[in-house]
Amino acid sequence: MRAALRRRLLLAARSDASAILADGVWSTRCLHCRSALQLREDGEALGALTLEHVVPRAWFGRNAARALTARVGDDPDDARNLALACARCNHGKGKGHDARGPGDARAREVVDMLLQTRLSRWRDPKATPGL
Repeated sequence: MRAALRRRLLLAARSDASAILADGVWSTRCLHCRSALQLREDGEALGALTLEHVVPRAWFGRNAARALTARVGDDPDDARNLALACARCNHGKGKGHDARGPGDARAREVVDMLLQTRLSRWRDPKATPGL
C-alpha cells in the first residue's frame, strides 16, 4: 500500500470521533452501513476497509457541487472529506451516486447526508492528545 494512502487512512481515523485506538489498532464503523472496521496503527487496512472521499474528487470545481465542497475546503483530501468505509459501500457509491455526478439531485442528497454524518463525527486530529 502506498505511503500517501496510509497517511490519508490514518488522518481519516484520527479525525473520526467514533474511532478508538487500542493495542495498535483503530476500530471504527463504516460511514455508510456502520459495519465494524479496523486499521492498524501504521495505516495498514485490515479486512475490507477503504478510504472514502465523501464528496467525490471529481465533483471539486463543479458548480453543481459548490455548496458541498465549500464545507470541506478546496482540497478533496482535506480531513473533513475523508472517511473510512467498507469496500462494498464505497464501491457501490462510486458506481451509483458518484458516477451520476453533482448535477443529479439524488446524488447530491446522498452525498450531503454522508457529509453531515462525517462532520458530526469530526474530531480535530491536531487537538487530540495522544493521537
